[in-house]
Amino acid sequence: MVSVNQLSVEFGGFTLFKDVSFLVNPKDKIGLAGKNGAGKSTMLKIFAGLQLPTKGTVTCPKDVKIGYLPQHMKHNDTGSVWDEVEKAFGELKQLEKDIEALNVEMGNRTDYESEAYLDIIHKLSDKSERLSMLGGANYASNIEVTLKGLGFERDDFTRLTSEFSGGWRMRIQLAKILLQKPDVFLLDEPTNHLDIESIQWFEDFLKNYSGAVVLVSHDRAFLDNITKRTVEIQMGKIYDYKASYTKYLELREERREQQMAAYRNQQKMIEDTEKFIERFRYQATKAVQVQSRIKQLDKLDRIEVDEFDNSSLRIKFPAAPHSGAITLDGKQLTKKYDQLEVLKEVDFTIERGEKVAFIGRNGEGKTTMARMIMNEIGFTGNLKLGHQVKIGYFAQNQADLLDERLTVLETIDHVAVGDIRLKIRDLLGAFMFSGETVDKKVSVLSGGERTRLAMVKLLLEPVNLLILDEPTNHLDIRSKELLKQAVKDFEGTVVVVSHDREFLDGLVDKVYEFRNKKMKEHLGGIYEFLERKKLESLRQMEQQKPNGKAVKQEVSQEKQNSKLSYEERKEISRRVKKAQQQVEKAEKNIAKLEEDIAELDRLMQDVKNASDAEFVRKYQDSNVALEKEMEAWELYQVELEEVEEIKNKLD
Repeated sequence: MVSVNQLSVEFGGFTLFKDVSFLVNPKDKIGLAGKNGAGKSTMLKIFAGLQLPTKGTVTCPKDVKIGYLPQHMKHNDTGSVWDEVEKAFGELKQLEKDIEALNVEMGNRTDYESEAYLDIIHKLSDKSERLSMLGGANYASNIEVTLKGLGFERDDFTRLTSEFSGGWRMRIQLAKILLQKPDVFLLDEPTNHLDIESIQWFEDFLKNYSGAVVLVSHDRAFLDNITKRTVEIQMGKIYDYKASYTKYLELREERREQQMAAYRNQQKMIEDTEKFIERFRYQATKAVQVQSRIKQLDKLDRIEVDEFDNSSLRIKFPAAPHSGAITLDGKQLTKKYDQLEVLKEVDFTIERGEKVAFIGRNGEGKTTMARMIMNEIGFTGNLKLGHQVKIGYFAQNQADLLDERLTVLETIDHVAVGDIRLKIRDLLGAFMFSGETVDKKVSVLSGGERTRLAMVKLLLEPVNLLILDEPTNHLDIRSKELLKQAVKDFEGTVVVVSHDREFLDGLVDKVYEFRNKKMKEHLGGIYEFLERKKLESLRQMEQQKPNGKAVKQEVSQEKQNSKLSYEERKEISRRVKKAQQQVEKAEKNIAKLEEDIAELDRLMQDVKNASDAEFVRKYQDSNVALEKEMEAWELYQVELEEVEEIKNKLD
């Protein structure tokens, strides 16, 4: 579908890609892998037609539609959220006009056997199919489902986009792209501005999507749940693995070991050849052999190995004063911003050594609570720090607090003490500061670079309570693994505000869920919480259906809500009918199999048949088939009862 042919990209003498070729097929789910600076984002820009390669081509059929979400973008939208997202259906509205025109043209023609008439039929069929794929007349309900999946409330739909932060405006752009249903999604770090619930919804959307996806992400769980193929960009070359990200890491390690073995063999050959040349260079009788060996070395395709490997680097937080048994104790905590109440009468206790996660949708109060603990904002209630608690705080704006007059190396050198001073450059390299980069002034660093530097600095400060607010947003997977191991080894207390499930998995043993102005405690890890939450959400959804809360909105939305109610009823009726058909079909199959088995039972009385291996196999297969059909019938029957119960409640 999309073909990359002999692609090369150069910047000021530096080669990013060299003669790269690969193919993106329909329905491919591809993760682009490679360390920061390898060219992943550049590859997406070239795919999207926003950047030209130095050499080579990227080709795709004219009718292939591409949707591109960059990591950073400028926002110039001025209307409401709904109006902005509705722009995604420009193609749909044009299709409706085209179909209407084609129908009129067909009605005016009588040359039913001509090629021109058949051509109209083909066009009408193609456009009708595309219209159906885009959602047809149901686009309003599609908009609502998508916006709610990405975390917006109904009340947000009529708000101006300018009222939202940059992260929420990125969600609006993502919603537009999803609703356009392109043939190929190009997504550059799409989860950076999403919370856990939105990420899970987005995952389900992409997993079930019929088009292709090319994805750059530092969220390992997100990659594993979506991608079936990993294309690694390394040292200007492409390595294509038919595997998800975690499996790709295993295969890459195998390839690297083979590469290292080949490299060592080649180095031995080069060393032996150079020794031969040096030894016989001035002997006339060996001149021909010497020249032959020199030409051999000149023509040799040297094997290169990516030596970047910091897996052995292990960072340990410096020792801090021993704190009391209770690290944090909050009673009746309430926080308002003018008339907006974010937290109301919250109680919680965090004990020494606990590692907890603050989880919830954006705007529910996670960062607000972190700032309350730091005493950066006012609140009512009683919040006590334990005895000798010293806090290390990584805020989302932590990068702004760095001294811009210092270099990268000086910033870390000022806080490093003990043995870690010997590993400062290794540590900086692990967080993507290497070579001349360490001599850059903080004032010239990008936002992402500043965030990474602030994280390195925090790793070296002696504290016994760590509060980390979205610490992984600008870290690649290797850096995140390094940070995660350091936090796991940390002997103090940790509070993490994060949506990165892979980072939280195995790190936290308690989850505080922020919802409806409260903090709800959940014991266990992040995936245990998510599993329970999934069940809770389904129960809540069933409970909310009959009471009609969703339709109690202002008058301007009542018509839309009644339409949605009709669509919901229509969907439930469809599910009931489908379940009834499945039950009826299974019952017919069971009846037929029981008849066949009864006949086989009769025939088994004959000794000749009972000793016939083929006959016995047929008898066994029929019984297995009956058992499977009975299991299927039971599942269909349960599903039918469930959807009929929901239908009765709606009625």
